[in-house]
Amino acid sequence: MSLHHRPVTAADVATLIGFPQGVQELFFMFPKAQYPLTEEQMHTAIGQRFDSTVFELDGAVAGFANFYRAERQGICCIGNVIVAPGARGRGVARYIIETMTARAFEHWDAREVQLSCFNENTAGLLLYPQLGFVPFAIEERPAPGGGRSALINMRRHRHPPAA
Repeated sequence: MSLHHRPVTAADVATLIGFPQGVQELFFMFPKAQYPLTEEQMHTAIGQRFDSTVFELDGAVAGFANFYRAERQGICCIGNVIVAPGARGRGVARYIIETMTARAFEHWDAREVQLSCFNENTAGLLLYPQLGFVPFAIEERPAPGGGRSALINMRRHRHPPAA
């Protein structure tokens, strides 16, 4: 198994829009988007964000993420995280988060990396703490279909605070 990453290209967008397998998966990846995800919505997100990155598994596009906030010596926030349906359960999400966190610390010299995860996203809630992220706030958000959802904000410090 070979994992690599590179900057997103316009040619990748047609592949990426097929990753969300329903309204809920798109909500987890991109809460402001309307299902089905379109190339236009994806191009807009890429244009408004930083370091949009494609992740490849054995040469095939298998994941995507970017930063929706990126501050030198400040806070970087990872967003738009998605793994291709056929690549799930193979370590791609872990690689995405580890790569984006390293990018925040090394390129942006961030002191903190943040990400958010909806309460229904069990896979994310189980993965992120394994990678050093700890919850710090919960926000109520409207869920698809008019329900309620909890958005759990997590962070990882570059240098964990002394105990």
